[in-house]
Amino acid sequence: MATVSLSAATITALGIDPGSNVTGWGVVRECSGSLSLVACGALRVKGATFPERIACIYHGLRAVIEEHRPDEAGVEQVFAAKNVQSTIKLAQARGAAIAVCASFGLPVLDYEPTLVKKTLVGTGRAEKDQVAYMVTRLLGQASMEGPLDVTDALAIAVCHLTLRRFRRWEELSRLDG
Repeated sequence: MATVSLSAATITALGIDPGSNVTGWGVVRECSGSLSLVACGALRVKGATFPERIACIYHGLRAVIEEHRPDEAGVEQVFAAKNVQSTIKLAQARGAAIAVCASFGLPVLDYEPTLVKKTLVGTGRAEKDQVAYMVTRLLGQASMEGPLDVTDALAIAVCHLTLRRFRRWEELSRLDG
């Protein structure tokens, strides 16, 4: 029987909440199950044309990755909106986020909004303010400034790290069993 242990390796995750007007991002570090906030912010997307707006997302996230050097990334999946054009624009913004992560060789996983909410709050139907509250508590912050896109991005990073830890435990228990 093999002996397997969880290492105390540090992992840094970038969470991205893509949007064609505001793209939230958050960088969270985990060491031995303890989470800490590295940095977060919102890209206020600018540009006269939609391709310029997509380039703004790409270059903004590129600067974030260059500065904070995350190991992995999590991106929110596109949900079907009532307006088809809005859904297409959101998907294109998400594509720009994934492309910049891939250009750095980052593994990228995507997460449904309901899974992120369930992981942090315990229910997939949680309100945005409930998610924001849990993010502040899990990251040891008194409060979080900025738009909800930022706390959504941090929630994605926390969800990514939590589910990553669970997947690793499953793998190790199979090897140990």
